[in-house]
Amino acid sequence: MLLIHPVEEILKLFPLLIGSVLLGSSRGNPYWGLGVAVLLILVGLARWFTTTYRVGPVHVELRRGLLQRRELSVPRSRIRSVDVDRRVLHRLLGLAVVKIGTGQSGGGSTDHNKFELNGIAIDDVPALRAGLLEGARTTAGPDGPGPSASTESGPVAAAPRERELARFRPGWVRYAPLSATGLVAVAAVIGLAFQYGIGERLTESDTVARGVDALAAAGIAVAVGVAVLAILIVASIAACIRYLLLYGNLLVTDDGRMLRVGRGLLRVRHTTLDRARLRGVDVHEPLALRLAGAARLDAIMTGVSAEQGESSLVLPSAPDGEVRRVAGEVLTTGSPLTVPLVPHGPAARRRRFTRALVPVVCLIAVGIAVAAVLDRSLPIPVIVAGTAVLVVAAAALGWDRYRGLGHAAPAGYLVTRAGSLDRHRICLESDGIIGWTVRQSFFQRRAGVATVIAATPAGAGHYEIVDVPERYAWSLIESVTPGAGDIWARP
Repeated sequence: MLLIHPVEEILKLFPLLIGSVLLGSSRGNPYWGLGVAVLLILVGLARWFTTTYRVGPVHVELRRGLLQRRELSVPRSRIRSVDVDRRVLHRLLGLAVVKIGTGQSGGGSTDHNKFELNGIAIDDVPALRAGLLEGARTTAGPDGPGPSASTESGPVAAAPRERELARFRPGWVRYAPLSATGLVAVAAVIGLAFQYGIGERLTESDTVARGVDALAAAGIAVAVGVAVLAILIVASIAACIRYLLLYGNLLVTDDGRMLRVGRGLLRVRHTTLDRARLRGVDVHEPLALRLAGAARLDAIMTGVSAEQGESSLVLPSAPDGEVRRVAGEVLTTGSPLTVPLVPHGPAARRRRFTRALVPVVCLIAVGIAVAAVLDRSLPIPVIVAGTAVLVVAAAALGWDRYRGLGHAAPAGYLVTRAGSLDRHRICLESDGIIGWTVRQSFFQRRAGVATVIAATPAGAGHYEIVDVPERYAWSLIESVTPGAGDIWARP
């Protein structure tokens, strides 16, 4: 345990350490780097000696701080999630980080808002996690210096038997390039390379110069095509590596009370989802994944916001059939996933086409106006072909958005689906809805449609059914939550 904090301090301030080494070398004093390293080690040791935690019958308390002492206290009744994170060094030392979520965001990511128990012995984690989530009275260890804990002793209920819901399949990696994570990773690497001067050296090298000259001689179209192809290949490789590192060894189990999701190759993470706080599922189907017959599954949990995507993840990008099977297991019923959705009618269809086509028409008009001002006239066939491609693409997007729009109210659930480029199918338990809002913009009133919003303390906090015919809005609310819409229902 003593090794964790010093190493983390060194890694956290690694640029400062490198700078001190370079400064010492330039001034002929090799002890600069050694002095900074010793200082970081001492700071890490002080953090370990000044950090204690206690799991009491009512609160979980964390005390830490070297110069400025801080004490965090969380009522056990407010604990919504417990994640176990094991980085490479933690795994080598047989330790783990236990992250406690209360369903509240402090408006930032500073240490003030984090409730993490770092350096817990892995053998103590199961009992600690069970006690935090279920209120079981277990003993994790004596109070004292360093990360330590004490709880009230008592009998521990026998753990129910777990059954496997899903396991990682190597073939799922083929879906990794269909997300933007690879492009983001490549952009980040390129940015860091230019920030530290590596990019300039590469661009000034003879090899790169000869390659650029060869592409320029081949023509601008060939150069652009080769550049795009190279970026896509590198981004796809990066996305596949990231997918394997994050989700390799994925295992989803269920014991009737808790859903447990473990994943990761180098850095292993275990998430426990309490079924008592489960309010539904979100089947996420971005366009690229949907065309490949895949989707992603997230749980809608009370106290776990939609921004905490990794804390509510059940399945990463995987075949659509597998995602829906696991979603049915999570909900213990498949009806919300198979029920036919009610279309929203002609008015909603017109609004989908209008929203898709109007920006394209405006873009074309602006382009023609700019070309006229600059006196850069384009051939008529080019203008006609470009306009036709843009209009057809916008019309296809509008049609797909309408096809994806719908809702249903099977027994005990509200089901809503919307989107094309980023489509979500939300299956929300009726008991998890705490309020309703019917909203109409000026244009919606003219079209005779409304947006129905279901408020819930789970997930995103609210879910919208967009452009429902106005005459059906309150009857939909009444069918999901009997008694909520009867006084507003119109004949």
